[in-house]
Amino acid sequence: MYNHQPEGYACPFCVFLRGEDNGVNHRDDIVYQDELATAFIAPRWWPRNEGYVLIIPNDHFENIYDLPSIYAHRIQDVAREIAIAFKAAYQCDGVSTRQHNEPAGNQDVWHYHMHVFPRYEGDNLYHAERAREYAPLEQRREYAMRPKAFLAQSIAYDGQSKL
Repeated sequence: MYNHQPEGYACPFCVFLRGEDNGVNHRDDIVYQDELATAFIAPRWWPRNEGYVLIIPNDHFENIYDLPSIYAHRIQDVAREIAIAFKAAYQCDGVSTRQHNEPAGNQDVWHYHMHVFPRYEGDNLYHAERAREYAPLEQRREYAMRPKAFLAQSIAYDGQSKL
C-alpha cells in the first residue's frame, strides 16, 4: 500500500544477504547475523560517527508498514545489543537509533533498515557540516571487529545469546 520501490528493483541488501557482490557492502562488515536479522557496519559514515551499524531483516520488506512484528521485535533486540556493544567497544557517550520510510521520510534503499549510531558529545550528527563519505573496507573491517568481539565474548561469558 505504501510502497515506492520501482518495478524490477534489484535490492542491494537482498543481493548482499545472498552473498553476492552489490558493489558496496562486504561480508566482513557483518557484526551479527541470525535467521531473522543481519547487523553490519554501514559503508558511508558521517564525520564523527564512524562505525555505525545498519540492521536489516533477512527477508525483503520495503518499510515499517510491511515489516511483520516478529522481525520488528528481533531488529529492536539486535539494536539493543549493538548499543551495549558500542558502549563497550567504542567507549561512546551515547547511542542513537533511527529508521526512515518513504521518500518524504528520507528512505534511500527500498528494504527496511534501522541505523544505530555511536554518539559522542558535540558530534553534531544531525547537523554535520560534511556529508556522509564512503569508508574503505579495511577501516570498516576494523570497526566491525570491535562490537563483534564484544558480542562474542558476552555470549561466551554467560553461555547464551541475549539476542
